[in-house]
Amino acid sequence: MKIGELAAHYELELEPLYEGDEAKALFSIAAEQVLALSPGKLMMHKDTDISFINMQKLLSILNDLQIGKPIQHILEEAHFYGSVFKVNEHVLIPRPETEELVDWMISVCSSQLSADNSKKISILDIGTGSGCIPITLKKHLRNAEVSTLDVSADAIVVARENAFQIGVEINFIEADMLSFATEQKFDVIVSNPPYIRDLEKADMHDNVLSHEPHLALFVSDENPLIFYKAIAEFAKTNLKTNGLLYFEINEYLGSETIEMLKDKGFINIELRQDMQGKDRMVRAESPRSEVGSQK
Repeated sequence: MKIGELAAHYELELEPLYEGDEAKALFSIAAEQVLALSPGKLMMHKDTDISFINMQKLLSILNDLQIGKPIQHILEEAHFYGSVFKVNEHVLIPRPETEELVDWMISVCSSQLSADNSKKISILDIGTGSGCIPITLKKHLRNAEVSTLDVSADAIVVARENAFQIGVEINFIEADMLSFATEQKFDVIVSNPPYIRDLEKADMHDNVLSHEPHLALFVSDENPLIFYKAIAEFAKTNLKTNGLLYFEINEYLGSETIEMLKDKGFINIELRQDMQGKDRMVRAESPRSEVGSQK
């Protein structure tokens, strides 16, 4: 079978689950992994025959896609901000909107560090997952001391491996974000906690519901900001003066998140939209009068 024929077969077989463009993209990702052909070169080689071994590999990937398994879990890797991260069923697949949050943070922190080359900043990420946030921050902010915590020991195993492969040092903490306490103060705290309400499950693709960890995704309809409230309360005590708190948020709960932060005394609160125009990121500065804050 030729590459172009198999691409058409992918589209036909995946039609019940994915739209045409998405099916094409999935074949492109699979072909790049198995055939070492970039998306641009695929069209140039559409009349090239596929070896039996590579055909079996690509058909095996297709079989997994047909049962709803995400391509990133099939290939056990995901691309994020220029790096390749190992992923599996224990961690969320990194999303483009999280890249936007990280890019915002890197831009702000880089300007602070460039003003004083000797300065170091301390960053705490809450909810490690694959490690895409803390590892990327450390990779691009070498003067940052980065810690990250997660309740899942399995997630930390994956993140440790990613940190080793990408070549950065991270302080990993296994703890529940709802009860974690420390006397350490941080310049920056960031979190992408669970924020999808149970009522929103009906709008989600089955490959997310069936193959990604629900612990990292869902909250109750009755208390959807449970993790944001706990982290904000923690940040009131554990952010330094002028410290910054960053959140990735539920697109439907931007106003509620801002009001919660205002109620807790945070100032200079900024809500940002992602490239799709959805309310997705919030930054807030530590309360001025918080007794626990320090320089």
